[in-house]
Amino acid sequence: MNETGRLKNWARVIKRDVHALYLASRDPRVPWYAKAVAVAVAAYAFSPIDLIPDFIPVIGYLDDLILLPLGVLLVVKLIPPEIMAEHRAAADTARQRPVSRTASVVIVCIWIASMGLVGLVGWLVYRYVKS
Repeated sequence: MNETGRLKNWARVIKRDVHALYLASRDPRVPWYAKAVAVAVAAYAFSPIDLIPDFIPVIGYLDDLILLPLGVLLVVKLIPPEIMAEHRAAADTARQRPVSRTASVVIVCIWIASMGLVGLVGWLVYRYVKS
């Protein structure tokens, strides 16, 4: 397998494990500390604050490329193997289901419209307060 194939496979495994971790986070059999570490990893992933700022070329994304997979791996290790295997199978099954592109477009349109509405309300409030 060439390098590109290995990277794609690695990314597919990480994506599956992230979905499996989401499923596992809702499972009462998963220890609380595994859930806490999962929340910390997710918070770091979505946080605008990084150890190395992303605007620094190349190096800025290294923390995301190294720390996030390591965090996912740590959470996977904290979850009992039989529970993780069950949720990996569920994540694989979910990935094989067809995706509705129409529903995706509708959701994006609703999101854009709601952001426009929020902007309009904000502008109206600003105009009202200003006068």
